[in-house]
Amino acid sequence: MSKMKIAFQGEPGANSHIAIVEAYPDAEPMPCATFEDALSAISSGEADLGMIPIENSVAGRVADIHHLLPASGLFIIGEWFLPVRHQLMAVKGTRLEDIKSVESHVHALGQCRRMIRKLGIKPIVHADTAGSARDISERKDKTVAAIASRLAAKIYGLDILAEDIEDEAHNTTRFVVLAREPKWAPQGTGPLVTTFVFRVRNLPAALYKALGGFATNGVNMTKLESYMVDGNFFATQFYADVEGHPDDKGLAFAIEELKFFSREFRIVGVYPGHPFRATFSEAQD
Repeated sequence: MSKMKIAFQGEPGANSHIAIVEAYPDAEPMPCATFEDALSAISSGEADLGMIPIENSVAGRVADIHHLLPASGLFIIGEWFLPVRHQLMAVKGTRLEDIKSVESHVHALGQCRRMIRKLGIKPIVHADTAGSARDISERKDKTVAAIASRLAAKIYGLDILAEDIEDEAHNTTRFVVLAREPKWAPQGTGPLVTTFVFRVRNLPAALYKALGGFATNGVNMTKLESYMVDGNFFATQFYADVEGHPDDKGLAFAIEELKFFSREFRIVGVYPGHPFRATFSEAQD
């Protein structure tokens, strides 16, 4: 029986690769150059699923995905939270004092500012973390380091010179698992998340009225993002995550109210909430 293929953006050793290994240890990770390529691989059937980062606790949202996901026609069937640990690596035999510059993705460089300042080295932006590790392994230049994952160091045969150099210990990326077909988690199977996209009607206070039902029906909305549609400043689409199942009484009423004030509405996924969510619930007064 052939292994399930899971597409991700980046090169072998990327954080998305690690998320796949953790969430689906028996699957075959499938690297793709861009997010568009990864989504296309899922749509075409070349890949069975996709593991796509959607937001990071330090860097914020992964902008491309909020634009691409609603238009892709794909569905969310799960989520995964990955604590991000950055390692400083270089070709074998390199000493810390040899390094003059460091390459990595712009977010990784930004998340490791303290170590970069401490070493007095020049940060150079690269397309992605694992790609920077591969590049320096091929160049064999002992004056250049990379910031990437422990897995990338192993894959590309690099020495880790400094471990876990991220500025913030809480640095965590949330991924969504994408599929061609919807697969709603059954009602009553533990904490669930419902994700949907919508556009409100062009009426005064339409968004306020559309969202009022979530408050009055006691539904917790954990995410609300807005972005333009087709470059139009006045055509705004919203992406939202709420706790619960669409058939739950409170959420059903809230969605019914939302639809009344919306010109478009589509559920993108109903899936189990990852256990990590329990670690960031706010204490009740």
